[in-house]
Amino acid sequence: MNEQNETKNTEEKEKKPVNWKSEIISWIQILVAAAAIAFVLNTFIIANSRVPSASMENTIMTGSRVIGSRLSYHFHEPERGDVVIFVFGYDCKTCGTTYQETPEGVCPVCGRADKRNSTIYYVKRIIGMPGDTIDIKDGHVYLNGSDTPLEEPYLHEEMETPKELHYEVPEGQYFMMGDNRNYSADARFWRFSYISKDKIIAKVLFKYFPGFGKIE
Repeated sequence: MNEQNETKNTEEKEKKPVNWKSEIISWIQILVAAAAIAFVLNTFIIANSRVPSASMENTIMTGSRVIGSRLSYHFHEPERGDVVIFVFGYDCKTCGTTYQETPEGVCPVCGRADKRNSTIYYVKRIIGMPGDTIDIKDGHVYLNGSDTPLEEPYLHEEMETPKELHYEVPEGQYFMMGDNRNYSADARFWRFSYISKDKIIAKVLFKYFPGFGKIE
């Protein structure tokens, strides 16, 4: 008898019409929660970036995607050798100019405010720390007057140095270069050679497409 009652109850439940309103609300709640989690992750915890050029080969190949930690520099200062994602400049939505961020905070051509334009992010390696002096000559980087060049095992090939370069990194600023020096538009060629700490978004931890690997 009990088995008959259970079967009857099951059949009655199966016959009940689906409450589509409740189903839709339930799915909306799931989607909103997922969107909120994704927002928090991408805004406060991780940074996702694509490297479109060969400037970081062979550490990061052209077209690769990387993940960086936004939390890293909340707990310690950036270090020499870190590969980082940072704000380089903007694409102006009014006049179409692509420009490095200026001290004035506006497009140098039409004056549109940076915050109203599309942000350009770069991925480079920190070579110069605040207060460093940097000399680039004979295919090598020399720090703070040292006679011994900086060891850079990550370089794709020896750097071409048609002329000697000298830099003095201001306090609170960093000097960035690509690992593929002969094909990298980096601090050696920028109008403003240094990047302030507040423009460093994340420390790159690993590449995940195509392939997966830790960044060192």
